[in-house]
This record gives sequence, C-alpha cells and structure tokens, in this order.
Amino acid sequence: MITKEKPQVRVKEKEESFSGISIRSFLGVFVMLFAILIFCGSLSYFIPQGAYQRVDDKILLDTYTSGDVKGISFLKVFTAPIRVFASSDALTIIMISVFLLVMNGIFNILEKTGGIKVFIVSIMNRLRDKGGPVVCISVLIFMLFGSLFGMFEELVTLLPLIVVFMLSMKMDTMVGLGACLMAACFGFSTAITNPFSVGTAAQYANIPASSGVWLRIVFFVIVYLVLCAFLMIYLKKIELNPAYSPTYELDLKKRENLKIEQDFDSAQKQKVFRVYAAFFAIQGVVLFAIAFIRSISGFAIPILAASFLISGIISGVIVTKKFGKTIKCFINGATAMLPAVALIAIASSVKLVMDESGIIDTVTHFILNMLVGKGKFVTILLIYALILFLQLFIGSASAKIFLVMPIVLSVTNALGISPQLVILTYCMADGFTDVILPTNPVLLIGLSMAKVSYLKWLKWTWKLQLLLFVISVLVLLFGVAIGY
Repeated sequence: MITKEKPQVRVKEKEESFSGISIRSFLGVFVMLFAILIFCGSLSYFIPQGAYQRVDDKILLDTYTSGDVKGISFLKVFTAPIRVFASSDALTIIMISVFLLVMNGIFNILEKTGGIKVFIVSIMNRLRDKGGPVVCISVLIFMLFGSLFGMFEELVTLLPLIVVFMLSMKMDTMVGLGACLMAACFGFSTAITNPFSVGTAAQYANIPASSGVWLRIVFFVIVYLVLCAFLMIYLKKIELNPAYSPTYELDLKKRENLKIEQDFDSAQKQKVFRVYAAFFAIQGVVLFAIAFIRSISGFAIPILAASFLISGIISGVIVTKKFGKTIKCFINGATAMLPAVALIAIASSVKLVMDESGIIDTVTHFILNMLVGKGKFVTILLIYALILFLQLFIGSASAKIFLVMPIVLSVTNALGISPQLVILTYCMADGFTDVILPTNPVLLIGLSMAKVSYLKWLKWTWKLQLLLFVISVLVLLFGVAIGY
C-alpha cells in the first residue's frame, strides 16, 4: 500500500483562503446574536428584577429576592455592543479581542510565507517510508496543532497537498480528508491549551488555563486513538477491495491528472522549516511554562499573545527578509479578524443588558429552580445540549463563550460543578460538529476542494460522530462522578 519513493512535491492546485470570516457567515451570526440581544432586552418588560447574595462570586441559593418589572431603554440595548467596552468586563473583552487579532495576524504570516505548509509537508515527506503508521502520525500532527494552538481553518488550506500525499501512497481522498480536515477539527475540539476555547473560557472564568488539564489530555488521547483506529480499519478495507472507497472512480481520474514535480528550491525550504520549527518549539516551551508555573498561569493570554507576536514577526522577517512585507501580512491577518471582535462585543453585551435591567439573577433563579434536585449529571448534559444547539447557528467559539458563560457559570457554581468541567463540556460541544454540520463553511469548502459530496462524507463519518458523542457523554459523566 505504501511506496518507498520520497519526492519533495509541489502541487499546482488553487487553494482557498480561510483567513477571517466570510461576509455570509458573519451576517448570519450577527443577525442571530443581535436577535438574542434584543430578546434579552425585551425580557426586562415582562419579568421582574431579582438578586442573589454572593460570596466570592458564588451564589447563595436561599438568598434570592424579587423586585419590580422595569424595562430597559432600547437605546441602551442598541448601544450595548459599544458600551460594553466601558463595562466591568471591558478588560477581559479587550484582552481577548487583542489576543485574537494578534493570533490571526501571526497565523496569516505563517500561511503567506509558507510556514505551515513547509513545516507539515516536510515532516510528512520525512515519514513517507514509515508505512501504514504514517496516517496516525499525520493525524497526531494535525490534532496537536488544533489542540495546542487552536489552528483549524489554517490547517485545512493544506488539504489539497495532503490528499495528493495520500494518493501518491496508494491511499484515497477520504484518508486525506480524515488525516487533515477531520484531524484538525478533532484537535480543536479536544483542546488541551487551545487559546480560542480553553484560553478564552478560562480567562472568563478567572482560572488558569492549565487548571484541570489532565482530563483534557486523557480525552485528547482517547479521540486520537479512535480516529486512528477508524482510518486504519478503513485502510484495511480498501486495501482488500479498492472499489470499497467512496471516491474510487474519482481517485482514478485524480491519479491520471496528478501534477507532482521535484522542488528545486530545497535550500529555501530547509530554511523555512528550521525557522518555523524554532517558532513552534518556542510556543511549546511557553505553553509548558504557563501550565506548570503557577505564578504566571493566571496571565496565560497576554503571555501567549506576546510570545506569538514577537517570535512570529521575527520568524517572518527572517524568512522574507522584508520587515514591511511581514508587518503587512500581520496587519492583513489581524484586520480579517475584526468581524470576530464585533461578534464578541455583541455576545458580551447580552450580559451587560441583563445586568443593567436587573434580570440576570432572575433568569438564573428560574434555571436553578428547574435544575435543583435534578443532579449534576443532568445539569452537565443539558449544558452540553445547549452548546450543541447554539453551534447550529453560531460557529464562533469565542462569541459563544461570551454569550453562554455568564449564566452557565453562575448556575454551575451554585450547584457545585467546577468551571474546569464546564470548559471541557464547552470544548466537546463546540468542535466535533464542525465537520458534519452542513452549515459550517469550512467543511463545505474543504469538501469542494477534495471534490467529495456532502452526502458521501456524511455516510462515511456519521458512525464515527455517533461514537464520539457517546464517548464525550461518558467522559463528562466520569468527570462529574470524580468531582473533576
């Protein structure tokens, strides 16, 4: 099944850009979030104000008092996304927004200078003679990038290269999709230090990003083994019967038209590889330090942002030898993330409106009354279901955190459920469905790049998704049982 040749390849194929957010996706999420904002403002005209007494931000269950119905001015509702930057949550919102801009700016430098492509493809070419396990090694690389650094869309730009790589080893397009698109998504979902989910949620919950990391690592390992087993079983089937592949006919044509040529600029590739290997090594050291040095773990977001910014720009300048070009790439990437910052502002303004109208504790009281006596197991599964539902309409991980965490954390704190378990629940519900929901633009673009229909993809992956759903629920119930 595996060939022994090790050519350095360059694929002549158009690649889609994944930087930023498409206008269609942005407008869809914008309308949904603004509708929620208006709805929450309207609630103040129908439900009374209320308040709990708190100790160290933890609700005292028997202290709720109810007040009068007093509607909030709709001028305040419509201006909330601007006023939120002067609210008590302003520092957190600004810090996370700047962090997102920096990360996307640096990722754009990596993408435009070929850093991600050269780094991953060079590793895969060096592993070409490892036989079947090369698939599992490829999955590990993509999952680690997603889990540690929150990279998903950036990795999917490599899909044409990975598909060609797998085809050249007598595998098929579906294996390429599994080892790239699926692995990147599953890595993002099994977040260990993913700054866009774990980092943002931990900052909001005011706990170190490294807190509770051991169960996230266990979950990462479980999902990694499941995905590897899925792909290896599938490879065994197409090895015995190539026609079993859903893309058998398509792959015959792809192999006929495959354009692979020797890359003569090996010296430049080696330079790029060494520079970005050093870059990722530095980030790995920083993540390790944040995880194990308590005195700095509370400053994970600014430390990681500074590390990415400084080492990323230096790496870009070394590769391009042009400071201006590197800064331009950074600015373009950061600018492309501005719509996400706007979505975060709208999502976080929901809490501001509910605070100003005095109904956030009223809503929390209503939810607590439904959940008290139901147990922690039911509560955590309901939170999981809520985030899964929101995932249908709101793809932005950071926006959903600012939307749901104010009430979810209040409820779970009152019921004795740790924020670490809430963060794990959020990551599980936020990510896996990105590669099965037809509303996700990254999935649709990825499938179009691979020339695979959504129905074929759904038929190929639905059992795996069902298995991961069951595993996720079991891990959550385990977390509740041990008091994680």
